[in-house]
Amino acid sequence: MFNRCLTAVLFILFCGLTFSQSRFTLPRSERTKVKFQLIDNLIIMPVEINGVTLSFILDSGVSKPILFNIIDSVDSLKLKNLESIYLRGLGDGDYVVALKSEKNRFRIGEALNINQDVYIITDESINFTPRLGVQVHGIIGYDIFRDFIVEINYGSKFLRLHTPETYQYKPCKKCETLDLTLVNSKPFIDAHVVMNDKKIPVKLLMDSGGSDALWLFEDNSLGLVPKNNAYFVDFLGKGLSGSVYGKRSKLDQFSINDFHFKNLNVAYPDSAAVSFARKFKERSGSMAGELLKRFNIIMDYGNAQVTFKKNKYFNTPFTYDKSGIILEQSGSRIIKESKNNTPLKTDRTSGGIMVIEAYKYELKPAFNIVELRPESPAETAGLKVGDIILTVNGRQTHPLKLQEVISFFRGDEGKLIKLVIDRNGVIMTFRFKLKSLL
Repeated sequence: MFNRCLTAVLFILFCGLTFSQSRFTLPRSERTKVKFQLIDNLIIMPVEINGVTLSFILDSGVSKPILFNIIDSVDSLKLKNLESIYLRGLGDGDYVVALKSEKNRFRIGEALNINQDVYIITDESINFTPRLGVQVHGIIGYDIFRDFIVEINYGSKFLRLHTPETYQYKPCKKCETLDLTLVNSKPFIDAHVVMNDKKIPVKLLMDSGGSDALWLFEDNSLGLVPKNNAYFVDFLGKGLSGSVYGKRSKLDQFSINDFHFKNLNVAYPDSAAVSFARKFKERSGSMAGELLKRFNIIMDYGNAQVTFKKNKYFNTPFTYDKSGIILEQSGSRIIKESKNNTPLKTDRTSGGIMVIEAYKYELKPAFNIVELRPESPAETAGLKVGDIILTVNGRQTHPLKLQEVISFFRGDEGKLIKLVIDRNGVIMTFRFKLKSLL
């Protein structure tokens, strides 16, 4: 699942929970449309909770809605009926303490649930906003897919939630429809990979909450291992239970029926970080955002099927970070900017106009290096964790979005990168070339 992977590796297991809340309905129509942002291959959409609009990741791998990063909204949310509970997610850490709240009013577009459970994580260190560069307050998944036929239009960046009883499929010769296997409220599909000239069937979680293309669980007996032992160890993402590391490699081919991808990125997560995810013995890994975004998708849990259709992203190249830098948008820095020259005073002796340069000071995002891959081009050049990137190849970073800055590091091998950074108040310049490890 966050390729610089992301950020939000969000597979969550709930133990010993019972669910009694009502369902989402569409009181006044048969469908509703919800626009979303596509950030690092993740769907970020508005969800209204008890009258407060927040930003959620749509994650098909999560069982129940989870809230975090809500310290500024906690009073207005009016959460009630709180009780402590333990959650477990991907990562190298332990269980996370959360609060369960019942009888909340959720609205997504025109879809409404007046009795929704939600789980609140109060640990401020669990926050995916810095890794995405946009505000994210929570994740939601199964409750939406359970109650609607969900049309995900990655190409035009919108969802349509359809009432199952009235939805009618349109004929589509260019579509592929597959069976869904639902296990613990999560959707799995059957696909194939080709490795070392061997075609291997795989069962994969459809994981819209991960930003990588494909994760595979290493299995020597099946041949699910990095091609020709060619890989590098990297940060793969951050889950509720900590960071996830693993091997990055390339895959000869991945196929969903007649849709084929060649020479794509694949990651093999460390087995300890995904030990809970592997309790479903038939599971081989995950198909995540970098692959999913290449289709427009219709998810139909009621009929246990999913439909894929190519979109404009289908043939876009698979890229990954070639610098060794993991970047976060964390905190702010003060930027001095020149205003337009303004005539402030008339010079009566010369008949001219005196122009005084005026400045304004604004708070802008700070882009911090939070991890460096050992022996990577960036580390070898002398960059350090904690450095704040001010410019990339002559471009100021403060007007850019986080993902725009990161895109510089996914360029072609050999591309020269020049960084100006702030290290504890000292301005320094570094140069290095991007290096492909695959």
